Amino acid sequence: MDERRPLPWLGLALAVIGAGGMLVLGEQPLVALAVLVLWGCSLWLAIAEPPPIAPQKSNGAFSRDTMGELIEHSGTPLMLVEKGRVAIANQAAREVLGAHIVGQDVRVALRHPEAIALADRARAGTALVKGLARRHDIWRISLQPLDEGVAVIEMINRTAEADISRSHTDFVANASHELRTPLASIIGYAETLAEESGDGDPAMREKFLGTILRESRRLKGLVDDLMSLSRIEAEKHEQPSDLIDLKPLVESSARDAAGAERVQRIAFDLAADLCVRGDQQQLEQLVRNLVDNALKYGAAEAPVTVSLDAAQGGQARIAVTDRGEGIAPEHLPHLTRRFYRTDPGRSRASGGTGLGLAIVKHIVERHRGRLDIDSEVGKGTSVVVRIPLSTKAAQDLS
Repeated sequence: MDERRPLPWLGLALAVIGAGGMLVLGEQPLVALAVLVLWGCSLWLAIAEPPPIAPQKSNGAFSRDTMGELIEHSGTPLMLVEKGRVAIANQAAREVLGAHIVGQDVRVALRHPEAIALADRARAGTALVKGLARRHDIWRISLQPLDEGVAVIEMINRTAEADISRSHTDFVANASHELRTPLASIIGYAETLAEESGDGDPAMREKFLGTILRESRRLKGLVDDLMSLSRIEAEKHEQPSDLIDLKPLVESSARDAAGAERVQRIAFDLAADLCVRGDQQQLEQLVRNLVDNALKYGAAEAPVTVSLDAAQGGQARIAVTDRGEGIAPEHLPHLTRRFYRTDPGRSRASGGTGLGLAIVKHIVERHRGRLDIDSEVGKGTSVVVRIPLSTKAAQDLS
């Protein structure tokens, strides 16, 4: 039985005395009775138990469910940890650590000493963790306590930033080395000539001057390529819009790269009426770099084939094929890296800067195209560039 508060007997006694007094003073009995009933009923309602209130959902459960809905589709991996266990993990966190982490001990879910040390802390903090999900990845993990035994863990992937920083460091180191080498030769030979004061062997002087001239040209070529690469990278997110007729561009650029002394080695196979949206200067540089590489590293007397045709998927296909020594398979994935050379001595002797294919790769990317390099040792190398045709040209072909 429900407990009720004790009846206010003093109040009821006063009601009875009041009604009796009214009778003594000559009031009608019915009026005195009405006052007694009203007074008694009001006292009874005052002490009666209020109607029960429907139970409400607990704040804790409401907060957890709402938080789960809010963070589920966030691109940042987030986890809600309650009493050392993962209560909630959004989709991004499950993709990184696995769907099984929900309900698991947070230390088992993270599986990394630095991350575990952060999770064991009772206060806010961050940690930079290497190899959390994959061997070389880098994550910044932040922990923010919300309530007693409850905390939010946020994971931000810093791998790309670290790769870019490392790439910049490597680039500066390689560029410094490449610039230092011709400068050292120029300075050394110039100092030697200055010390001779015109009394040296004329043949030796001619040799030294030839070396200075060659190294100076190499240095200029390196600086030009570095500036070209910088401009192309700065524009790579801006897709070109000029309409370019590829046949005359490919033919003239290939002849320029060959020069009068090597042009007879080029065999052309060019289809007409292929137009793309592109940057004419950069496409000319692309063809010149590919043809120059093929002429340098192909067999001395063997022809270099330059072809242009329409490929599947509404693309123009430019292919440059030499018949040289070829490239070993282990080198192929690295050919478009800056300053990468399969034979450094031979490349420098031929005047190469190690940036030609890196420039080609960035030009292709800016034109939303594709670059493929196929090579077989002893038979030669073929470099193929595919660039989307302009809408009108693609419609005409279809």
